[in-house]
Amino acid sequence: MRTIDGLTAAERAHYDEHGYVKLTGFAGQGDCERMLDRVVEITRAEAASGPPARRGGDGGRSATAGLVLPESNLAGRPGRPEELASKVFTLHRDEVFGGFAASPALTGLLAGLIGPGIDCFLSQFIFKNPGAWGQPWHQDSYYFAFEPARPVVGVSLAVTPATTSNGCLHVLPGSHRDPIHTHVPDRRPGANIGYVEIVDRDVSGAVAMPMDPGDLLVFDSHLVHRSSDNVTDGLRAAMTYHFAATGTRDLHPGVVNDFVTVR
Repeated sequence: MRTIDGLTAAERAHYDEHGYVKLTGFAGQGDCERMLDRVVEITRAEAASGPPARRGGDGGRSATAGLVLPESNLAGRPGRPEELASKVFTLHRDEVFGGFAASPALTGLLAGLIGPGIDCFLSQFIFKNPGAWGQPWHQDSYYFAFEPARPVVGVSLAVTPATTSNGCLHVLPGSHRDPIHTHVPDRRPGANIGYVEIVDRDVSGAVAMPMDPGDLLVFDSHLVHRSSDNVTDGLRAAMTYHFAATGTRDLHPGVVNDFVTVR
């Protein structure tokens, strides 16, 4: 795990200018392996027994733990549960995933972007299995009806190699300065539940973000980004978290936001 306290001056300058920064070798191979092993265990357990019960009693700031969403484009294919999954939401109360979210290395760099009090409100493990489609151009803050609306910061940890062939992220540098664009439902028949897309933004300046296991992408919630299709026969896996300042109000609580103070 990275030992530097916060972002360096050069990393912070890159984040401020472009809306993201990639930190190579942030986590170790063991961290990635533990996450993958644990989420496979969760996914198989849900397939065997059904989704876990929804928590309650916290004023609407709860969610279904380990909520598994299937990959619509792979529906009907044979395979183990994790080979047919798209995303597993709300993992940051789990010891493995919550420990990473609350680690001093991660919260230390987030404090410089968000402030001293930090909540993790959303976590999702992404299975980009062979044949899975990418997610269209979007801004994460489109999904977040918060007061205050910003700052909100996302981080994506590469658990397996991410390449331009297996569905890595693509980002549009500088688009974190954009307002929230109009998003329309993903126009592809059979697209995953909840997928939307931006159709009114020039994205010709986008750049691909190939990553090695343990690399971390830190990005502003207004950054326009997408992922590409996985046209290989291997898995592209990543763990993504979203953070906001402690005290942020969720104006439209749903089934995946779960505010947990990590610093």
